[in-house]
Amino acid sequence: MEVYLDNSATTRVLPQVAELVTKIMCEDYGNPSSLHRKGVEAEQYLRYAKDTLAGIMKVQTKEILFTSGGTEANNMALIGCAMAARRQGNHLITTQVEHPAVLQPMQYLESQGFQVTYLPVDAWGRISLQDLEAAIRPETILVSVMHTNNEVGALQPVQEAGALIKRRNPAILFHVDAVQGFGKFRILPRRMQIDLLSASSHKIHGPKGVGFLYMREGVKFQPIVHGGGQQKNMRSGTENVPGIAGMAKAAELVYAHLDEDIRRLYELKEYFTEQIGKVEGVRINGIPSEGCRASAPHVVSVSFAGVRSEVMLHALEEKGIYVSAGSACASNKPQTSATLKAMKLPRELWDSTIRFSFSVYTTKEEIDYTLHTMYDMIPMLRKYTRR
Repeated sequence: MEVYLDNSATTRVLPQVAELVTKIMCEDYGNPSSLHRKGVEAEQYLRYAKDTLAGIMKVQTKEILFTSGGTEANNMALIGCAMAARRQGNHLITTQVEHPAVLQPMQYLESQGFQVTYLPVDAWGRISLQDLEAAIRPETILVSVMHTNNEVGALQPVQEAGALIKRRNPAILFHVDAVQGFGKFRILPRRMQIDLLSASSHKIHGPKGVGFLYMREGVKFQPIVHGGGQQKNMRSGTENVPGIAGMAKAAELVYAHLDEDIRRLYELKEYFTEQIGKVEGVRINGIPSEGCRASAPHVVSVSFAGVRSEVMLHALEEKGIYVSAGSACASNKPQTSATLKAMKLPRELWDSTIRFSFSVYTTKEEIDYTLHTMYDMIPMLRKYTRR
């Protein structure tokens, strides 16, 4: 039996999406900047994608910028907007548990003379609104807070943070990395007072190598990609039409039956955490006292005392079960998770934590197979480790 439980890393493309992408690549392959019929056909796919994504978030189509993924969207938002607002101030705020695609641009901006405050989190991975308010200064120009943590599934108080920021200073830009949240929640930037929002296609059953940045109309922005002037000079480069259309189709399909799918994912998560929690020496991370439904529906972080995560990962792989030892973008590097450290997880568990992440394709039968496999495996691995 093959069980794929690494959906926070990437997801299986929906059949309808693959069909559309193939059609565009093989039949409607024109360059959207070309003036002939083939170009016009390609441009129509871009228009469809903007209409679809804007409709889901209830924003204007001109506020959608297509990118190569969530990483580029984050870099554009943070670097492009910080540089454009430099005369107004040089202070930025983010959290200690952001994805490297936010933390590293912030570190780059520090090298350019900006000051960055990194907000701490509680034991469940959530920031304090009091800490956020205390961090805001007269020279603060931008705040970046992720919607859903990619490692433990913690949900940040994004709507409350947006209200707080705008109450303190309406000129401060609020960026949200929604790569793990888009497609799992209904995120409405205007209602939540979000100025900039990043999302990625391959987290929602779309193709890899494509994403988008929502940028509220009127936000000052300094482009970081220059060239042919596509997307009104905001992000040059020939648009990835198959990827963009595939992303929009995936979003359209995901949001068409979102409530039903999310309800089922929460049921799977509750069942899985209840069952795995019965094992001695197991700690489940990122789920607050309010329960599973106060965290993301698709991510479960579990620490197994006495078992190295890499050993567990490969032992599960031998049984056809695919999981992750953390963020896929950083899991191939020998470094400790900043998220687990910020949550003050005991040091001995830093290298004993596995991330399980579900999707619409995940079944209860797969969960049961995984649980039974682990029930047999964990005592053996602990015995081996003690030797």
